[in-house]
Amino acid sequence: MPQKAQNPGFNKNLLILHFTVFIWGFTGILGKLISISAVNLVWYRVLIASISLFLYFKFNKTAMKLDAKTTLKMALTGAIVGGHWILFFASIKLSTVPVTLVCLSSITLFTAIFEPLINKKRVSKLEIIAGIFIILGITLIFKFETQYTKGIIAGLVSAMLASLFSIINGRFVQKTEAPVIAFYELSGAFIWITLYLLATAGGTVFVIPKTSDIGYLIILGTVCTSLAYVAGVSVMRELSAFRVALITNLEPVYGIIMAFLFFNNTSTMSAGFWAGAVIVLSTIFLFPVAQKQVAKRRTK
Repeated sequence: MPQKAQNPGFNKNLLILHFTVFIWGFTGILGKLISISAVNLVWYRVLIASISLFLYFKFNKTAMKLDAKTTLKMALTGAIVGGHWILFFASIKLSTVPVTLVCLSSITLFTAIFEPLINKKRVSKLEIIAGIFIILGITLIFKFETQYTKGIIAGLVSAMLASLFSIINGRFVQKTEAPVIAFYELSGAFIWITLYLLATAGGTVFVIPKTSDIGYLIILGTVCTSLAYVAGVSVMRELSAFRVALITNLEPVYGIIMAFLFFNNTSTMSAGFWAGAVIVLSTIFLFPVAQKQVAKRRTK
């Protein structure tokens, strides 16, 4: 895999990605505070995100037109994004948040397998090993329970979809600006989720949120979705899909720390949490070191 370290913008992109993952970790706090159902929450999330990005384009007079073929591709990618979020929340309903997050950590393993296949590169054994270590670390952080078969399947498929749209975005961002990609994909996600709700839930798609939820939904849709999505896509000009997936696994770590700060929930700050966090952090930060060593051996 090509080395990015010589690029002067590399450290900046890593910083942006860590900040983005920190924001994503905050979505768990908002999810706990918002009272409407998970799928309706996602529907409002992508609706607000799409509107905020549209207003951004109009305010800055930014060109956002694409050819029909590219627009369709991004709208279809939005279906993958929407499917990921629906299955993510479905996994939580069918199992527990810890089980879902353990399943989601498999995104690193899926990316290590799919990225070489899609981009026609050799499968990296180092990435496979790193993916396995991440799953082990996340499993230690949470008490993983295997009796939730349906929830585990939903969580694993959710992780697979997240891996796919991350790899696809890595290709889109080489030719199109990140905000434009985010707008068409999130708008596509809104359309597909609306169709899903109409097909499965009828009129409940038009559930009106409580007054207390509106502010949280706006923060979720703007800061945690449109802003974070744009940032997450933009860094892929320099970072591989696997590197992004690897660092994304810090989301549950950040989420637990914020839950402790906001709700004083000390039950999750166990020895398992710290052991798992050390494994996850060590894998994330030692991976580029190991990658350089492997590259040096190959050049000898």
